Amino acid sequence: MSKGGADKAGKHKDRRHGIRKRTKKNLMVFSGRAHPDLARDVAAALGTDLVPTSAYDFANGEIYVRYEESVRGCDAFVIQSHTAPINESIMEHLLMIDALKRASAKRITVVLPFYGYARQDKKHRGREPISARLIADLFAAAGADRLMAVDLHTAQIQGFFDGPVDHLMALPILTDYVQEKYGDQELAIVSPDAGRIKVAEQWSRRLGGAPLAFIHKTRDINRPNESAANRVVGEVAGRLCVLVDDMIDTGGTITKAADALMKDGAAGVVIAATHAILSGPAKERLMACAAQEIIVTNTLPIAPECRFDTLTTLSIAPLISRAVKEVFEDGSVTSMFDGNA
Repeated sequence: MSKGGADKAGKHKDRRHGIRKRTKKNLMVFSGRAHPDLARDVAAALGTDLVPTSAYDFANGEIYVRYEESVRGCDAFVIQSHTAPINESIMEHLLMIDALKRASAKRITVVLPFYGYARQDKKHRGREPISARLIADLFAAAGADRLMAVDLHTAQIQGFFDGPVDHLMALPILTDYVQEKYGDQELAIVSPDAGRIKVAEQWSRRLGGAPLAFIHKTRDINRPNESAANRVVGEVAGRLCVLVDDMIDTGGTITKAADALMKDGAAGVVIAATHAILSGPAKERLMACAAQEIIVTNTLPIAPECRFDTLTTLSIAPLISRAVKEVFEDGSVTSMFDGNA
């Protein structure tokens, strides 16, 4: 082969096709209208701002969403708490995801401080829906790649979404507060029913092995938001009882449990819950019950008229922002909870 032919062959061998460009990852945080204060706190903790978004309702109730800047190729985190009116909050969340998918976002993570319909996670009777599964299917159909939720009603909901699910726990935030304020007292950790004993066990481990108790109760499946606290199982006499649950809706279950503990000789009761739904008579029931303090987080917005002196609200933003950072940087969310998440 001639020298000229060899040179041509060498050039052909070293040729690279296409354009190589190393792009930088781009984190963008989006918020619906349900709880923008929490989303702003999360974005601020991450050192960024919320993406400007136009959202409004048409006269017939339809929702319109549009982002005011390019989202192409971004790692999107869409924050929306499913608060009342819950169906509008969910629909707006779905539309935000669809808009991101159609605008070529690279990855879409749905951030659910409160997962709507989580209590409908199984069938109690025939001809009922499994609504929590339907919500997961809707997010998948809209284009979500990943879900991130805080204190799901039951862990099995993670299996409803065919993709990664980050199940965050408010436990560190709540237990740190209780330890600092009440750690010098004899404590007992109380579950409002037998189904949440595992959560109570985690509380006990973080609070120096405090003894466990639970409330044996009955519930009529034909009457939602109503239950009867029958008796206390466990030793609570003379102890400050920390009554732990995932949510407070109308407050009926948790307040009856608090009163039952005091009748059994508890020195006092503190209620700790992640989600403050506070529907209907919740405020009046909580103010009238035996609990000396009700500790919640701000996964849901709490209206001014629902606040009262013994209600303490802790910010969930540091937890969510750290989880977002771990996901964005391909880190470990599980490490945030000592390997238990």
